[in-house]
Amino acid sequence: MHKAAEAVYQDVLRRNPAEPEFHQAVAEFLNSIGPVLDEHPEYADHALLERLVEPERQIIFRVPWIDDSGKCQVNRGYRVEFNSALGPYKGGLRFHQSVNRNIIKFLGFEQIFKNSLTGLGIGGGKGGSDFDPHGRSDNEVMRFCQAFMSELYRHIGQFTDVPAGDIGVGGREIGYLFGQYKKLTNRFEAGVLTGKKLGWGGSLGRTEATGYGTVMFAQSMLGTISEGLEGKSVAVSGSGNVAIYAAQYAQMKGAKVLTVSDSNGWVYDKDGIDVELLQQVKGVERGRVSDYAQRKSGAVFHAEGRPWQVAVDVALPCATQNELSQEDAKTLVSNGVKVVAEGANMPCTPGAIDAFQQAGVLYAPGKAANAGGVATSALEMEQNASRTKWTFEQVATKLEHIMADIHDTCAETAARYGAEGNYVLGANIAGFKRVADAMIDQGFI
Repeated sequence: MHKAAEAVYQDVLRRNPAEPEFHQAVAEFLNSIGPVLDEHPEYADHALLERLVEPERQIIFRVPWIDDSGKCQVNRGYRVEFNSALGPYKGGLRFHQSVNRNIIKFLGFEQIFKNSLTGLGIGGGKGGSDFDPHGRSDNEVMRFCQAFMSELYRHIGQFTDVPAGDIGVGGREIGYLFGQYKKLTNRFEAGVLTGKKLGWGGSLGRTEATGYGTVMFAQSMLGTISEGLEGKSVAVSGSGNVAIYAAQYAQMKGAKVLTVSDSNGWVYDKDGIDVELLQQVKGVERGRVSDYAQRKSGAVFHAEGRPWQVAVDVALPCATQNELSQEDAKTLVSNGVKVVAEGANMPCTPGAIDAFQQAGVLYAPGKAANAGGVATSALEMEQNASRTKWTFEQVATKLEHIMADIHDTCAETAARYGAEGNYVLGANIAGFKRVADAMIDQGFI
């Protein structure tokens, strides 16, 4: 690690104790940017790195709400507004029992560079709550979302901070959040939230964008070795929105997706995942992948292990952080994996990344590979601002261009700094430079 970066990292450890995922995200970033700090010593001045790793604002609040039995429940809400050098804070809301300040800070920090890589005018932020919507009625989810927005609305706006969905926050939750925001502010401010339903400001293609974009990125990576997705075998983890549409797009391009998973286990389907059935089970019925296996001939559910033990050409971790370990990576490598593209945020541990890179596997971090979701959210904001609606084909074409540009930017940046094929270094340096230049231009704030 560069001397200036090391000093900043030690300060992060001291000032942010017991936040391992945040430390991990910062370390991965700082380990990559040494070459650009040598080339541009001004990036080590202006306390730029010190400001970059410190959120501009951290909001923590109480969320009391009434469940269906009439009992008062109390959750905790978060919004970390990390960096606004390039535009309003932009990043999802996650509702999951694992959410705490550490998780939100790591996600918000990653979001800075992901958003920068899109080339669009959006800063980095993230938020959420330790509320778990699974097993809750629609009315309970509505009451929680209304209570959550009753505090959050003070801190957001289309020119200030624009949340979206994430784990546990889909179209239903965005609708309830938007309704409460509208009631409290007396404004139909469509651009304040993205991931809206189509009838009142949502964008065609937004639902598919993160999963589709991840596969587009993987396809570009394969192109660097003169290969494509046609005929490739693919392992996908997760079974939420990102995983479903990654599986769908991969199969549209001629690949066979063999696995999906959830917190209870994983499914191997030798004939390829039936995406329509998976959407019904997970998206409509809110069931488990074990339910999918029971209804799909030839599919086998495994309560133990992980999907990474299956021999595949392409691995797409699309579930959650640190889900793919060093041992999983070694198994994938020994089975001949060629490309790993992260559909989730930081799903590969540092040991896994090292294993992939040492073996010469093409590996892309989430800040690059899954940027299609936030890019299309920004396109939704653009449509809201102009009061227009684009066709699915228009959005998909723009997404393809954005993902191709992100891939090429990462690849070219890595090659320029003598690390050809290192998408981690390329993504971190390319994302950092745009933010750093804006911070210097805007003064010491």
